[in-house]
Amino acid sequence: MQSNDAAIIRGAAIPTAAVGVLAVAIGAAVAAVDGAVGVALGVLLAAFFFGGGLLSLGYVGRRWPELFFGAAFLIYTTQMVLLAAALFLLRDASFLNTRAFAIGVMAGTAAWLAGQVRAHVRTKVPYVVPESAGAAPGGRP
Repeated sequence: MQSNDAAIIRGAAIPTAAVGVLAVAIGAAVAAVDGAVGVALGVLLAAFFFGGGLLSLGYVGRRWPELFFGAAFLIYTTQMVLLAAALFLLRDASFLNTRAFAIGVMAGTAAWLAGQVRAHVRTKVPYVVPESAGAAPGGRP
């Protein structure tokens, strides 16, 4: 993992964790334990999906840079389909408040995306990486 990838993940994970703690407290106050569990699971699910997507996109970008845009589209589409499937499968779960779960997913998603945008803006990512002096022609060492 490159240092700018780690900075972006950190920049998205920290606000998501803060929003998650606040949302769990609100969920517990409004809907007791079921609300707290639902919100916590929702925020964790959103963070897991978006964090995994960012890690996999970083891998594809380093390994096959020419496939970056297609991979980004495929990864994001897959994330949304899997997230919708999770919402569908957990719609009748008795161990959590489903409304709190959905709110947790939305809050986690919004916090992750806002943190990721902020981290991208603040992180200096070079558009062109110059070849090192010891690299062979064609960019391979």
